[in-house]
Amino acid sequence: MTAAGALLPLVPFAAALIGLLLPRGSRIVPAALGIGAAAVALAVATVLASTVDGPVESSRRLADLGDIAVTVGVRLDPAAVLVAVAVGAVALAVQVYSVAYLRDDDRYAPYAAQVSLFTAAMLTVVVAGDLVELLVGWEVMGICSYLLIGHDRTLPEAPRAAVKAFLVTRVGDVGFLLAVALLGVWTGSFRIADVLGAVADGRLSPGQLTAAALLLLAGVAGKSAQFPLHTWLPDAMAGPTPVSALIHAATMVVAGVYLIARLYGVFYRGFSIAHGGANLVSVIGAVTLVIAAVLAFVQDDIKKVLAYSTVSQLGYMVMALGVGAWTAGIFHLFTHAFFKALLFLGAGSVSHAVHSFDMKKDMGGLRKHMPVTFWTFIIGSVALAGIPPLAGFWSKDEILLGASRNGYPVMVAMGFIGAFMTAAYMTRCCYLTFFGHYRGHGQPHESPPAITVPLGILAVFSVLAGLLNAPGISLFRKWTTTDVVERAHVPEHAFAVGPAALSVLVALIGIGVAYAYWFRDEGRPRVVERSSVGRGAYRFAVRKYYLDDVYTGGIVGSVKGPIAAGMYWFDQHVIDATVDGVATVSRAVAGFVYDVIDQKIVDGLVNATGATAEGGGGLLRIIQTGRVQQYAAILFGAVVIFAAALVLAT
Repeated sequence: MTAAGALLPLVPFAAALIGLLLPRGSRIVPAALGIGAAAVALAVATVLASTVDGPVESSRRLADLGDIAVTVGVRLDPAAVLVAVAVGAVALAVQVYSVAYLRDDDRYAPYAAQVSLFTAAMLTVVVAGDLVELLVGWEVMGICSYLLIGHDRTLPEAPRAAVKAFLVTRVGDVGFLLAVALLGVWTGSFRIADVLGAVADGRLSPGQLTAAALLLLAGVAGKSAQFPLHTWLPDAMAGPTPVSALIHAATMVVAGVYLIARLYGVFYRGFSIAHGGANLVSVIGAVTLVIAAVLAFVQDDIKKVLAYSTVSQLGYMVMALGVGAWTAGIFHLFTHAFFKALLFLGAGSVSHAVHSFDMKKDMGGLRKHMPVTFWTFIIGSVALAGIPPLAGFWSKDEILLGASRNGYPVMVAMGFIGAFMTAAYMTRCCYLTFFGHYRGHGQPHESPPAITVPLGILAVFSVLAGLLNAPGISLFRKWTTTDVVERAHVPEHAFAVGPAALSVLVALIGIGVAYAYWFRDEGRPRVVERSSVGRGAYRFAVRKYYLDDVYTGGIVGSVKGPIAAGMYWFDQHVIDATVDGVATVSRAVAGFVYDVIDQKIVDGLVNATGATAEGGGGLLRIIQTGRVQQYAAILFGAVVIFAAALVLAT
């Protein structure tokens, strides 16, 4: 069984390695590798989901860090394999969809390989049995997100968004890295089972648990885009739409939520989740839920509406885990994967037809031209709004019920506010995209089957996935009752009609209010004059609460300012002084070379050579008279001298 679990990340990893070696312009082989690897991962995860009924683990010693062993292996439980099913299903839909969506992309081969590597990294996080192994998958996802968000080299915003995503998530990852190191030192092991066992046995002090939970939560906030580290996720929409679907539905952002669930004992005891009222996990989730829902209202880009919706829904999941609704949080992660992937791929289908993501300028009236995309998008929107019997209703109700029964009334209120706003902003999104008059250019058309077939399959899952935990079935609850839940003594609650009916009523009111505001007989939105307060609030939301300004101007600027001032001082005092000194020395050396070497030595040698030549010439003029007798006398005298010298020498 664990051998099959090891195939989950290994198969897409092998496909990624082979794909990265292929020529950049190839298409058939990369497509076959990407689709085949995702299909195998989905098949293996599905088989494991039907066979794994409790924790199963195998590991092998890989290395030693001091006295602590680092192992590599697989830890399977029902929650892990169900998340693996969602990852495999979304990855397969994305790979099939990308064949048509990126048909003109000359870099399709590395793209498909990077998607496979992204999938392998997420599946490594899902099945890892060791914290160091989990950390490796966690960081590889960060690298893949950078590559895939910046895939389109023609978009100037793509490289900036990729760098922003990489750097912001690294901020949280520092905390995660420290948490892994501390838990390993405190428990004497990096194995997840050993860490959870040490927490359950009380071998960690309350201070240690709180410190570890805080550091882990920093990593969660970065990866799962929780306040205040949520700003990178909407900008990540610069990547191709299939990548957006993969990041938002099944990889990267849900990794943080899954980490809380995987190490729930640390969070449960470190933040005293059982005591009710409020704790940092539930507060961060609830705040993220509401502020992101507000921002979804003021977006005209359909992908950014869905991006802020993802941030909001991730807040729902984190809040669920913070109020002790463990099963509900994982259940919402599972159902959200299908309808959010459906919505993003639906947005891509629309952009494929109108060549734009701007709902106000280039969309409207598309339900007549794109019936398959329209109906599947409506199904995804209704599931997200939490209308029964679609998937989002069952998981959202579980969260609100858990918050209510576990003593978190403020979080219940925040959850209802989020439910109202979710229904309202998705009604606005559907109206601007599919209703009214077409405001774009050209003739929109339905997308090809490679795009619409994945939409249809995901729409079916968006309807049926929630029924796994419907009253009388409750399969999801049975599958996810693991040792993590049992060790933490997490309370579980059955379906209740009253809270469920109230949540549906709130969602319907949200749809009704949005309908009254946006729809009229002519299919045009109402024009409502804003007060000065309304304009200020709207501008505040459009500027995303000025958080980006604070980060870039405050934090980055505070770093860049001193650095720039220091560089200016260094330039003025050190560099300029050095240059002046070098110039002075250069001038002195040049003067010495000119005055001494050039004028006296070189010129002296040249003048001496000339004088010698001239003197020698004058001497030769004396003896060169042209008289043969004189020459003969000189020759005779020379012979006599040489002969005398020879005689004397012998």
